Amino acid sequence: MQQFIKQCIIDMKVLYKDGLITGTVYPVVPPKTEYNLTELGKSFIPVFNAMCEWGRD
Repeated sequence: MQQFIKQCIIDMKVLYKDGLITGTVYPVVPPKTEYNLTELGKSFIPVFNAMCEWGRD
């Protein structure tokens, strides 16, 4: 499970760096970060949907 969490953090950082998501950090304990798609990220939704559809076929 710990490796899964580490990989998720790495992946989120890449998506953030590439401008696909934004992150809002809240000063609470335990730490909380809320992620949202940017307009660029939202532009990939049709691509993701097409890939899902292709995978179902």
